[in-house]
Amino acid sequence: MTGSGTILVGLAASPGIAIGRCWTVERRKVRTPKRRIGAEEVEAEVARLRTALEVSDLQLADVRGKVAGPDAVGGAEHTAIIDMHRMMLKDEMLVLEAQRLIREERLNAEWAVKRALRKIKGAFHEHADEYFKERRADIDFVGERVIKNLLGQAPDVDEQPPEGAIVVAHDLSPADTALLLHERKVAAFVTDAGAKTSHTAIVARALEVPAVVGTGRVTACAKRGDWIVVDGGRGLVVINPSASELEEYEAARARRLEDEKQLLQTRDLPARTLDDVTVRLAGNIEFAEEVPSLLAHGGEAVGLYRTEFLYMGRSDLPDEEEHYQNYRRILEALGPRPVTIRTFDLGGDKLPAGMRVNADNPALGLRAIRYCLRQPEMFRVQLRALLRASVHGNLKIMFPMISGVAELRAARRALEEAREELRREGVPMKDVPVGIMIELPSAAMIADRLVRECDFFSIGTNDLIQYTIGIDRQNKDVAYLYKPLHLAVLRMLKIVCDAARAAGVPVSMCGEMAGEPVNALVLLGLGVTELSMNGPSIPVVKRVLRAAKASDGRVLLERILSMTFADDIEREVREEMTRRFPGLLEQEAAVGAVSG
Repeated sequence: MTGSGTILVGLAASPGIAIGRCWTVERRKVRTPKRRIGAEEVEAEVARLRTALEVSDLQLADVRGKVAGPDAVGGAEHTAIIDMHRMMLKDEMLVLEAQRLIREERLNAEWAVKRALRKIKGAFHEHADEYFKERRADIDFVGERVIKNLLGQAPDVDEQPPEGAIVVAHDLSPADTALLLHERKVAAFVTDAGAKTSHTAIVARALEVPAVVGTGRVTACAKRGDWIVVDGGRGLVVINPSASELEEYEAARARRLEDEKQLLQTRDLPARTLDDVTVRLAGNIEFAEEVPSLLAHGGEAVGLYRTEFLYMGRSDLPDEEEHYQNYRRILEALGPRPVTIRTFDLGGDKLPAGMRVNADNPALGLRAIRYCLRQPEMFRVQLRALLRASVHGNLKIMFPMISGVAELRAARRALEEAREELRREGVPMKDVPVGIMIELPSAAMIADRLVRECDFFSIGTNDLIQYTIGIDRQNKDVAYLYKPLHLAVLRMLKIVCDAARAAGVPVSMCGEMAGEPVNALVLLGLGVTELSMNGPSIPVVKRVLRAAKASDGRVLLERILSMTFADDIEREVREEMTRRFPGLLEQEAAVGAVSG
């Protein structure tokens, strides 16, 4: 090979470096025919629709069976997603609307499905966050499957890539990802589309397979058989690197494997500073199957378990038993380690059909604890299940988006009512610590009052930063303003940590800021007692904490609080961390497992 390779930059979806041959997966958009049908064709067309829905369900059941077997890798991540798609096939908004369009507007089944799906996607607000924009992709995948079955086309990948291949595609459906990872041969994924919350990214992180998504044009640049380097930690893809470049990447990969090996030597040691301050390192998870990776990287707890997935892609709400079994599984997987489960944290427009509340600005509307308090029966089901599950482990309950004391009291009152119900029924429970997420400036500013009425704080920096600075970091026009080390953010964090320390209450951080090693000394100086992050980030953060002093963190914090501009603060912190920890910033970009 001669010359330099083509370099693409995408979203760092799953860390690690992989080097291998390109294996393209063709997923061309299906062309949906549109025609008017005669009255005599209506019932036959409805029957075609029913058959296509049934065949689609059988296909997904077959995929599920393959990935849920005893030898399957990461089966539960896949099965949960595939089950969601199977429920979508039965959603009345799809089935009844498509039938109505066939009967009343005399549309062919393919076009009726397309129209019905367009209506469902319209229920997802265009300003919805990244997670829910990706759920629109799920709707597309389900619709494409039904339409392909109506047209007699194969909806799934029918070729298995060779071992060590780099899968390249415009996008991958959950079924595609499940089938491609069925025997764990794939070294990495690269896609044109997608986001960090796409299912390919979620599953890749859980299984520690490097992935870069959202490259925009990898399918136009790479063809099957090309050499590809994937750096999932930095979001870089190199197509057909030169011989010397390939050699450099191989060397970098070997170095990072060695770094990973060295970092994991401290897996079972505490994150204790040189001046004997201990910080608990926990993980943010969405699936129970992420627990082994979390523990393998030295995680001591789950600092944030998101429950939103239980509600998505279905025409009904999860019942108490479904909640209970899910929470029990997580608690038992962690054993005696603490597990902080956050109650439902979604907007009303992201619920199953019939439960949605549309809003012009959902980020500031009826969502999270506000929605739960407006829907007491739905909230009660989740709270009862949490309390029932408490006997199976070390549970902590956390309420999101609390804006003031009145909301916290209302949420606690709902929890106590659920506890009293279960007590009357003779159901065993344990006393459970109750905390709140600090993600609104209003909560940060009255932290001294809120701390009197809860057992712990957890700072959700992703939202706190956005609400404090007034920007949407998914909006490319203002994303440059997203500054975790903005002086206003640092002052907010100090107010919260000072209030917690004065009350003797632990304070955790579960936003992305917690998992960035360059911030570790600042957070140590603030007095954060727990940092919760993705599992692969833990070893590097632990390395920093074990080689630092909390007193040095306080000195650095005092110095940057005297500064004014966010860029100056960021530069000061990075220079300090580079001086103290040579190579840290390079290592930070490569945090996580190395594969391939």
